[in-house]
Amino acid sequence: MNKENTPQDKNINTDNPKMRKPGGHGPMGGYTGEKAKDFKGSIGKLAVYLSKYKIKIIIMIIFAIGSTVFSIVGPKILGNVTTSIFKGLMAKISGTGGIDFEKIGRTLLFLLGLYITSSIFSLIQAFIMNKISQNVTYQLRKELSEKINRLPMKYFDSKTHGEVLSVVTNDIDTLSNSLNQSMMQIITSVTSIIGILIMMLSISLSMTLVALLVLPLSGVLISFMVKKSQIYFKSQQEYLGHVNGQVEEVYGGHQVVRVFNGEEKVIAEFKEVNNSLYDSAWKSQFYSGLMFPIMSFVGNIGYVAVAVLGGYLVIQNRIEVGSIQSFIQYVRNFNQPIGQMAQISNQIQQAAAASERVFEFLSEEEEIQDVDNPVSTNGIQSTVEFKHVKFGYTPEKIIIKDFSSKVEPGQKIAIVGPTGAGKTTIVKLLMRFYDVNEGEILVDGHNIKDFDRSELRKMFGMVLQDTWLFHGTIMENIRYGKEDATDEEVIEAAKAAHAHHFISTLPDGYQMELNEEANNVSQGQKQLLTIARAILADPKILILDEATSSVDTRTEVRIQKAMDNLMKGRTSFIIAHRLSTIRNADLILVMKDGDIVEQGNHEELIVKGGFYANLYNSQFEQTA
Repeated sequence: MNKENTPQDKNINTDNPKMRKPGGHGPMGGYTGEKAKDFKGSIGKLAVYLSKYKIKIIIMIIFAIGSTVFSIVGPKILGNVTTSIFKGLMAKISGTGGIDFEKIGRTLLFLLGLYITSSIFSLIQAFIMNKISQNVTYQLRKELSEKINRLPMKYFDSKTHGEVLSVVTNDIDTLSNSLNQSMMQIITSVTSIIGILIMMLSISLSMTLVALLVLPLSGVLISFMVKKSQIYFKSQQEYLGHVNGQVEEVYGGHQVVRVFNGEEKVIAEFKEVNNSLYDSAWKSQFYSGLMFPIMSFVGNIGYVAVAVLGGYLVIQNRIEVGSIQSFIQYVRNFNQPIGQMAQISNQIQQAAAASERVFEFLSEEEEIQDVDNPVSTNGIQSTVEFKHVKFGYTPEKIIIKDFSSKVEPGQKIAIVGPTGAGKTTIVKLLMRFYDVNEGEILVDGHNIKDFDRSELRKMFGMVLQDTWLFHGTIMENIRYGKEDATDEEVIEAAKAAHAHHFISTLPDGYQMELNEEANNVSQGQKQLLTIARAILADPKILILDEATSSVDTRTEVRIQKAMDNLMKGRTSFIIAHRLSTIRNADLILVMKDGDIVEQGNHEELIVKGGFYANLYNSQFEQTA
């Protein structure tokens, strides 16, 4: 359908690279690590969905804590084994005893059992959390899918396809991954930090204080690296979107690029964005890569200090030898959850930003609900009347100022005019994709607002300039106009649309599968299939928006004859740019700047010598 006067056409900012090419959090661009505008509100709404799984979450938390506690106890037991071996060796050297291998063996078996139990608990809690996150995302996807069908057309006219697709795909995926990882890591990290700190204090207060002294330094360095790398990660994702968008754009128009010898310009543009991506990518990886060696360096300082102090305390007989080993393991394990918490904070921010966009989409204004007692469409004779219709996509800019006309049943009405005159807008109003600002549209004397929307739209059959076919067989695509149609009815509709011949020559005929882009048939053949679909639907009112624009002249003549037969007894609205195709229309509405400036049949308008005559004659003018 021609998108005349739609906000999408008028509001796109071509200076904004994110509107020009996929970027940011678009389908090709990934995520830029942006923060949610309302962090608490977004997390709160997400918590409502999670609250349905309270019991499972509690069970998951119990298993997560159990898994962490069992793994924390391990180093302390292992330290006791080391102490037993050390004391046994000393006793053997002094001749007063030896190593009790039986006791050590039992202890090690017990330790092995603890680690196995910890792993089992970890697997159980991971399984439960995965189920919860998938259930939540499944519910959100379901709600998004249902929401899309309840949104008015003005929403899609004001948003790009990438923006809508990003919510349903990228935002949901980010939410799922963040839920699955961050919730488990928060529980295990907090439990680990508390548990390890308790175990360290149980061994030695002084050693614990020494170990904790390096944490501020580690925290400052990690915070600096995270902030620095985040800037470049954001740039990396943005430029990745530009690279993907440029490649997709060039690939889609590769023939045009080759015809106009634009290869060098395309390569230069790619080099520019690719160099920007390279620059931001290596910097982001460099800074994030520094995090581990810096933490290791700071951690090693702590190990040295702990080892020196521990040795001194052993000499003073204040702790056992094995306690040093246990303590060093705890210090090493203590740094890990702290680093995880820094990563978790970023994941939570991403989850909040993603959930905010999802909930914003779910809270968008829906189409006005249908009336309680709708007018029945049974027996409708398809008289259509426009009474002083005023409409604008935005209240401050009215594009249809005062439109009035009456169409009798069975009449063929052509709507003509220059681009942007409001031709397609009239059709959108007729099908209640938009509601009029003032005036009314009547069908058989009933305001279209008094009909059920779905029932109202069943009265219409549309053939658009922009064809839409889906991945499936040709038979299934034609049958989309009438789901319960038999194969014979589908074939008859194809014959009426003059599509049967070319379908019969295709591999597998009516059972041939169209690919996702339906580009394994020509543009003209796609148009014939959509016409066959409309014929099969057998609607009361037909809307043809440049329906034959993609077919050759010979086929166009044949389709016009088929359309003439189809339109007998039906009210038909034809939007046309080639005025030669609508010469036999019963009524021609000539539009200019949202108003009907002339109306009548072809001969009357030509004799009048006005705006229509100028439009018609201009098609045959020759330029010098």
